[in-house]
Amino acid sequence: MAHILITSGPTRQHLDAVRYLTNASSGRMGSCLAEAALERGHAVTLVSGPVDIAYPEAARVIDVVSTEEMLAACQEVFPHCDGLIGVAAPCDYRPVRVEPGKIKKTGEPLVMHLVETPDVVATLGAAKGHQWVVGFALETDDARFRALAKLERKCCDLVLVNGPDAMHATETSVEILTRDDVLASYSGTKRAVAREIMGVIDRHLIKRQR
Repeated sequence: MAHILITSGPTRQHLDAVRYLTNASSGRMGSCLAEAALERGHAVTLVSGPVDIAYPEAARVIDVVSTEEMLAACQEVFPHCDGLIGVAAPCDYRPVRVEPGKIKKTGEPLVMHLVETPDVVATLGAAKGHQWVVGFALETDDARFRALAKLERKCCDLVLVNGPDAMHATETSVEILTRDDVLASYSGTKRAVAREIMGVIDRHLIKRQR
């Protein structure tokens, strides 16, 4: 059986001592994918940002906060894994400067300079050897085009396309793409869709890897 690394949930990039940039990712899809992988007999390590849900007890869970911490944890674990499912929604930007205290109101506009955070899936994809990589692409327009661009740029074997309605929801709709084809489309509860996704990963990636 395979050892699968799953990234899950959001990350937080602090602006000051009490405020941060983040998004509405709940970690539910990561949890459901971990559950589906465990049901198939695989070992699972989850690297998760801050969430309010519980992950399966049989999974090893590594808690992180920032995108940089998520990448560092994944770089430690990934060399010992057979593949990665990058379902987390890491925060893409961080402030150039994090204020040590709380930013006070002044009545004036606040100008903040942001820079990109590292791309977790792209960094791991570029370093993969025998491993496979599955990415997620949450898109609001030109979904397939943008997802395929991410598949190439991040060295993914498969990419799953979903939309913003999936965030913090119990249901989702996904398309699974390769470089040349749409393998499948699924809609329903995240638990049901996760089981279908793991079936595709088993057939197209894990069994071929053996």
